[in-house]
Amino acid sequence: MKYLQFSFPGMDRIRCVFGTRLGGISSGNFSSGNISFEVGDEENNVLNNRQALQKELGFERLVELNQVHGTKIHFDLSGDFLQGSDLRGDGAGTSCPGAAVLIKTADCQPIFLAHESGKFVCGLHVGWRGNRAGFPGTGVADFCARYRLSPGELTAVRGPSLGPCCARFDRLDEHWTSDYSRYYDPRLGTMDLWSLTRDQLLEAGVRPEKIFSLDLCTRCREDLFFSYRKAKTCGRQGSLIMIF
Repeated sequence: MKYLQFSFPGMDRIRCVFGTRLGGISSGNFSSGNISFEVGDEENNVLNNRQALQKELGFERLVELNQVHGTKIHFDLSGDFLQGSDLRGDGAGTSCPGAAVLIKTADCQPIFLAHESGKFVCGLHVGWRGNRAGFPGTGVADFCARYRLSPGELTAVRGPSLGPCCARFDRLDEHWTSDYSRYYDPRLGTMDLWSLTRDQLLEAGVRPEKIFSLDLCTRCREDLFFSYRKAKTCGRQGSLIMIF
């Protein structure tokens, strides 16, 4: 499987990767690295892709959710979800070495949080609905409350997702309010979700020098990523964070 790797500064025990559509055995609209059972791909292909990722990255078990564009976070889930999950939610945190948190995306933002101790990590699935609900900020708050952490001790990274060039909303009032007007470009009819996420993390107390991003637009880079805006029937790339 093909992926982009991010190294959390000073945290050698943590591994974080952002998946691409490359390197698996799926075909057609799901070619080739689809990681999701929920989009219509053949189950054996998805399982093979997941097993290949597990072999490459070396995690012991997979933590996965049935993502629903909400704000629910689950913590320290037991069991192995390599073959899928019916548990609804859009965030997962863990303090368990060997457990890899999976976030599936095809335009939405995969956001990962790590504590400076290297002992606690969390993954968030944030689409535009998540931004509108303030999920980057509430996710930080819930993560910190669970493990008694300070937001200033966290590092955050946002992976490839729908960029300011392509997050199209024909009118600001279509799904937003005037509170978000500074992120809206009326000439293009687009929202800058990347800047919105950064500001929501900052408002939650994450320090500016500890916020990182991989500014690759999934809609523009069809060669690398699945994009729901580009093709509604498509796979999902899988991004993961884990403690070793």
